[in-house]
Parts: sequence; C-alpha cells; structure tokens
Amino acid sequence: MTWHKAAIIAAVLSGVLFALPAKSQDIEAVQLYSDAELVEMFATNEHITQVRDVDRCQLAQDIEAQAELERRPTYQFLYGDMKAWGICYDRDPKIGLLYMEKAAEQGLVEALEQLWRYYHEGRLVQQDIERAILYLREAASLGNLRAQQRFVSILLNDHGSPYDYENAYHWLHNSVTGDSGKHREIQQQLVQLSERMPPSVVEKAKRPLE
Repeated sequence: MTWHKAAIIAAVLSGVLFALPAKSQDIEAVQLYSDAELVEMFATNEHITQVRDVDRCQLAQDIEAQAELERRPTYQFLYGDMKAWGICYDRDPKIGLLYMEKAAEQGLVEALEQLWRYYHEGRLVQQDIERAILYLREAASLGNLRAQQRFVSILLNDHGSPYDYENAYHWLHNSVTGDSGKHREIQQQLVQLSERMPPSVVEKAKRPLE
C-alpha cells in the first residue's frame, strides 16, 4: 500500500480528507460535508458546484467511500448523481442510478424526487410515467411538501390512480407552510381534489397525521 492510499484511508476514517498537492505545497484540509449540509445543497442544486468547482474534486474518493462502505444515503445520492453525469469520475449512468436507488430505498426524499424527474422526463432512462409516480408518491408519503403538491398535480392531470386521492388529500391537508402564496396554492389544490371525491372520503382524509 502506498503512503498516498494510506493517507486517503486514514482520512475516510477520521472524517477529513487532506488534499495532497505536489511536493512542497502546504497540505490543505478539506472537511467532509455533514448530512444537513448536503440536504441543503441538494435543495438549491448546488452540490455539484461545491464538489467540482469549490472543492475541485478533492473529496471524490471520500465521497465514494461514504456511499459504498458507510452506506450513508446522502452520500449515495451525491455519488450517484456525480457518477451519472461524469462529475469527478468517469461517467457511468448505470452505476449512478444504482446508487440513487440505494439512497431512495433508505428514504432520502431528494433521491426519490430525482428518480421521479428522470423517469417522468425520460432522462438517462426510458420514460415511464407510472414508475415515476411511484417515486413521487413515496416522497409525498414521507412528508415532503414539494412532492405532495406535485403528486396532487399529477392526480389532477389524470395520471396515477383515483385510489390515491384520499392519501394525497390527507398528506396535503396536514401540511404546514409559512409561505402565504404556497398556502393559497395548497387550498386551491385541495378544493380541486375534493371535487373528485365523495364527501365522506374527504372528511376521512382530513384526519390528523398519526
């Protein structure tokens, strides 16, 4: 084992990866991202810029280790997205999607939403609306407001199953937001969805979350 590889392994175990510049340059420590930091970056779609442009791919090997060995869902999604588009790694969409699936299986909403987009739009994969809806439904069931609103919109556009009306109404009815504009959007969606449901089912769907 070379000293370079040994240094990388030690960095993975300690949570810090050291950039190893050429010869006499100073060693600069690059801190691993926390799960909260990654989720925030995913929300603003800044994770690729951070890894590639700010940190200049110095965490690439550490990211792979966190995804593969530690099986952290945030890192599985990050690694999958990078691998799918050839960011800091050789491009391999198949492996990228595999790791996004692993993150989705652990309930990472960002992975579920990304897979919904890919199958809905036919990016990297063949378009499959029904499969896309399954990912979106799961994200909505986990309490993600954006996914809940999108799921209701899908149903109102006559995709998905009417059997999902009750759950979709239930989740959105119990959502919380401090955005007055979004609050009005939710009210409008609930009214539109209720028009497709028997009154007794609407009342049942208004029950509190368990």
